[in-house]
Amino acid sequence: MLTSKQRAYLRSLAVKEDTILMVGKGGLSGEIAAQADSALEKRELIKGRVLPDSCPVSSREAAEALARGTGSEVVQVIGSKFVLYRRKKKDAKIVLPR
Repeated sequence: MLTSKQRAYLRSLAVKEDTILMVGKGGLSGEIAAQADSALEKRELIKGRVLPDSCPVSSREAAEALARGTGSEVVQVIGSKFVLYRRKKKDAKIVLPR
């Protein structure tokens, strides 16, 4: 579980990140979860977006479902965008404040 200080630190890092995960009319398929899992393993912090016109789920629902499926944590959800974080098992690049 992330503290509010850690969450704020991760939000500040996420500002510079590009959106790499798009959830569209296919919803939360296994393919999207696999992409998120792979991206989290490489980057630790990813930004995703729900296409509001075509996606059957909200950005909050998508972020929480992906977090459950990938073992990550939801850092923030704003509008149609969300940020997920999962610490790497080896060679973690992001050092969280205590």
